[in-house]
Amino acid sequence: MTNLYENYDYDRSQKQREYRGPSKWKYILIALPILIAAGYMFFFLQRGEIPLYNFVSNQTAVQSRSVTPVSGPLGADEQSTINIFKTVSPSVVFITSISQKLNFFNMEPYEIPQGNGSGFIWDTAGHIVTNYHVVHQATKVSVTLSDHSTWKATKLWGDIDHDVAVLHIEAPLTKLQPVTVGTSNELQVGQKVLAIGNPFGLDSTLTTGIISALGRSIRSTNELWIHGVIQTDAAINPGNSGGPLLDSFGRVIGMNTAIVSPSGGSAGIGFAVPIDTINRIVPQLISRGKVSKAGLGITLFSDEALERWGIQGALIRQVNRGSTADNAGLKGTYRTMEGIVLGDIIVAIDGEEIKQSSDLVDALTDRPVGTEVKIEYIRNNRKMTTSAILQELQN
Repeated sequence: MTNLYENYDYDRSQKQREYRGPSKWKYILIALPILIAAGYMFFFLQRGEIPLYNFVSNQTAVQSRSVTPVSGPLGADEQSTINIFKTVSPSVVFITSISQKLNFFNMEPYEIPQGNGSGFIWDTAGHIVTNYHVVHQATKVSVTLSDHSTWKATKLWGDIDHDVAVLHIEAPLTKLQPVTVGTSNELQVGQKVLAIGNPFGLDSTLTTGIISALGRSIRSTNELWIHGVIQTDAAINPGNSGGPLLDSFGRVIGMNTAIVSPSGGSAGIGFAVPIDTINRIVPQLISRGKVSKAGLGITLFSDEALERWGIQGALIRQVNRGSTADNAGLKGTYRTMEGIVLGDIIVAIDGEEIKQSSDLVDALTDRPVGTEVKIEYIRNNRKMTTSAILQELQN
């Protein structure tokens, strides 16, 4: 029986082969000029130029504005700031600290950057002053001078209590321009200050501001208080740590150390360790490798124990025999057949209230060895007074 659809299918497929429709080259020829024109416009728009403007309009191209000449010299304050930066910036250095880690897979040591900071040249012997927290975890430290030459720190000394460190580099004398040292004892709120450092790795950056407050206290790396700290609104950011804070004469009056900022950037509240503290500590670090710490020759109960017992003051646990506290007549805690007899509770040093043991440590930290102090203490519920000459403590 004949299939009626065979001829129909044959005719349909034959017609499909005969009719191919428009050639694909026609589409390409139509699209090519459009693509070229679009690319041409995109290129010039990216450069801020619109060449079609000249075909549409007969207006001439806009010319550059003429320069207005300066009618006189820069202001005295501006010129002073410029001169200070030119003078002091060669004394400011960029510090890179490097630490060593172990590879998890092959246990081989490798080096990674620990952090960056600033510092300043202290003397022509190659000593560099910076913050302790900039270098304290580093296995290697490099110092980059203003001429971009880099030197390996060969020695490092640190005082964690005041966040001060001293490095030594073997750079030639011609590359070492020490800073001019001022004093922080005569500063006043409202004085102009300048900060030079390397915030976020940007070297030789200058910011200006004023002294916002004096006599602030901040925590050091080991949680002890650093007293007499300078507060400034000069912009201080990560990387500024260790850089100098200058007065309007270009003298170093402090070392930029910390900021208060919820975001981690400058919020107008920066702190600098006063130069008088630095000037006392740095010579000791260079000559002895450590700082003399003054004390009474006693041991104290912890703040936690005092809080549990409800005692306010610094309770003496033990008085070292022959110590300055022993000579002053202070007594420690001891045990009898009836029980424990509490020692003297120190409640004030030179009129400064002592509420816990850490307050006494903080109060003595900035006092040099040989200083005579007035001590107020409680013994058997009676308030008593004595005086003692601070001795050097053994580290």
